[in-house]
Amino acid sequence: MDRLNIQAEDRALLGKKVKTLRSIGKIPAHVFGKSLDGENISVDEKGFIKTFQQAGESGLIDLKIGTEKIRPVLIRGVQYDFLNGQPIHVDFYQVNLLEKVTVPVPLELIGEQPEKVHLGEAIVLQTVSQVEVEALPTDLVDKIEVDISNLTEIDDSISVAQLNFDRSKLTINTDPEEIVVKLAPAVSAEMEELLEEQAAETAEAAAEEVAEGAEGSGEQVEKESEEESIGETANEKVADLEEKSSEESNPKEA
Repeated sequence: MDRLNIQAEDRALLGKKVKTLRSIGKIPAHVFGKSLDGENISVDEKGFIKTFQQAGESGLIDLKIGTEKIRPVLIRGVQYDFLNGQPIHVDFYQVNLLEKVTVPVPLELIGEQPEKVHLGEAIVLQTVSQVEVEALPTDLVDKIEVDISNLTEIDDSISVAQLNFDRSKLTINTDPEEIVVKLAPAVSAEMEELLEEQAAETAEAAAEEVAEGAEGSGEQVEKESEEESIGETANEKVADLEEKSSEESNPKEA
């Protein structure tokens, strides 16, 4: 199978002048590697994006510079414009085809979703999305597939040691016992505990609100009763004064 390739051109423009390249659909780039002086180049933006989507950071690429030079490279770094998300600079690493390299390789879940997921009882929880792989550049893979169709019961899992890959060519530099994916409860024990705590807090707050309302109502009744009592006392005093005044103005005949 032919390797992926990217056409590139030598680049003389440096610094702020690279804006000129970007304005015509070119991306400034740099090539580096062991026993290699850094080389400034530019690549076509559309062509690079298409190849990068296929190769990722683990796919070996033939970088064709001009009409004569071809360098086997890996994409080691891409800088993006934070406003529009477009790539603005690329680093290519030239490899020695006879020396092993270490790269991150993504893990891709495949296979039918377990029945418990369809029933809403469980979820497929991927805890590791990529692993560090060591291999010759020509033996690198763009991904490692993880078949989840054999996960049937809650807590069933797949570890690094159970991954399916060519062990004669690839070495994974990750703990073999590390869990890659597992079948977890749709609502975990931690989540259930959190929900119970939230429900208890809500009930407590509601009870306090009811108690405060009852207390406030009692205080209002007591206040109204007190005001009524004061009013009655005042009325009695007014009546007594009126009666006394009437007696003084109309004394009884002897």
